[in-house]
Amino acid sequence: MSVDQKMDCGRRNLLLATSAVGGVAAVATAVPFVASLTPSERAKAAGAPVEADIGKLAPGEMMTVEWRGKPVWILRRTDEMLASLDKTDAVVSDPLSDKSIQPDYAKNKHRSIKPEYLVTVGICTHLGCSPSERLKPGAESGLGADWAGGFLCPCHGSLFDLAGRVYSSMPAPTNLDVPPHQYLADTTLLIGEDGKA
Repeated sequence: MSVDQKMDCGRRNLLLATSAVGGVAAVATAVPFVASLTPSERAKAAGAPVEADIGKLAPGEMMTVEWRGKPVWILRRTDEMLASLDKTDAVVSDPLSDKSIQPDYAKNKHRSIKPEYLVTVGICTHLGCSPSERLKPGAESGLGADWAGGFLCPCHGSLFDLAGRVYSSMPAPTNLDVPPHQYLADTTLLIGEDGKA
C-alpha cells in the first residue's frame, strides 16, 4: 500500500468517525426538542375532564367548578325555578338553543340532561365577562318586580334566565354554553366528556 493510499484510508476513517459523532450529537439534540413539543402534564390536566360531586347541592343552590380554566356553574333548580322557564320562553331569543352549537341534550327548554340540574359555562357569550347570579325572582334581585331569576352580565347588561338562555335584544349573541358532560352516578357529574366520542 502506498503512502497516498494510507492517507486516503486514514481520511476516510476520520470522516466516518466524525460523521458518526455528528449523527449522535444531532440525535441527542433532537430528542429534547421533540419532547418539548408534547404537552406537559399540567397542560394535559388543564384540558382533562373534571368530576363534580353534586350530592350535597341543595335545591336552589349553585356551585362552581373549573374546567379548562373556565368556571362551570352547576345549579340545582327548584320546582319554582323550573316553572319560571315557561314564563321566560317568550322573552328569550333562542328558547331551544337552535342558534348556537350546543350538545343535543341542551336543545330543550331546560337545556340539560336532567331538568333539575343546569350545567353551563359561566362566561358571557358577548365579550367573555363573568355574569353574576341573580337567582331570586322579583324586586329583591334589583332587576324589577317581573324578574323571574337568572344571571346578569354587569359589563354590558346581558340578561340570562335560569336555563342560561339570553333575553332578546341583549348584547350577548347566544345562550350560555353548555359544556359536554355526563352523569357517572346520580350524584357525580363528569364535565368535559359526554360519552359520544
